[in-house]
Amino acid sequence: MDKRDLKKLKLELAINAKSGIDFIISAAIVWSIIAYIWTLPQEPFTQSMWTFYIGMIMLPLAYGLSKILKTKWTTKTNPLQPLGMWLNFAQLFYFPFLFFVLKDNPDYFVMTYVIITGAHFFPYAWFYDEMGYAVVAGIISLGALLVAINIPTQQMYYVPLFMVGCLILLSFWLLIVNRRKRLDVKPNIAQI
Repeated sequence: MDKRDLKKLKLELAINAKSGIDFIISAAIVWSIIAYIWTLPQEPFTQSMWTFYIGMIMLPLAYGLSKILKTKWTTKTNPLQPLGMWLNFAQLFYFPFLFFVLKDNPDYFVMTYVIITGAHFFPYAWFYDEMGYAVVAGIISLGALLVAINIPTQQMYYVPLFMVGCLILLSFWLLIVNRRKRLDVKPNIAQI
């Protein structure tokens, strides 16, 4: 497979899946709920458990959004397509660290979860050929740390709010870039 074929396969995935925007919008909704959870007068351990549980609605929510936004989760003829699932599963290998933080320092569970989630966006910059993912991965990971170390632990809801802001910006970025890709693909298909 030469470089042009690879670029064409990645472009096909980006256009069909709209660069994963259904997942990004779903994540913004989930993290908004998580931010609310961290405003409640509960122990950090309880908030952390609710944070983890609420994450379970991510996939069904993204599926519903895919129907509204008309995105395709699978492109059966594209050999790169299964890689998207593998890239998503990669973040699960960081969960032992997340549970270690939950056990010893639940105040920082939400920060750790944001960093893991944000960092897992990085390989999607290559997968969708979209630099926005790489930029946001760095901003989320470093930003979550900076927010968390500069606020009292009672105000940890600012960390998921920061995540929501980043996800909303990424959503707009993906909408604009995907529209350009779709408009450019027809006249430039021979060059890809």
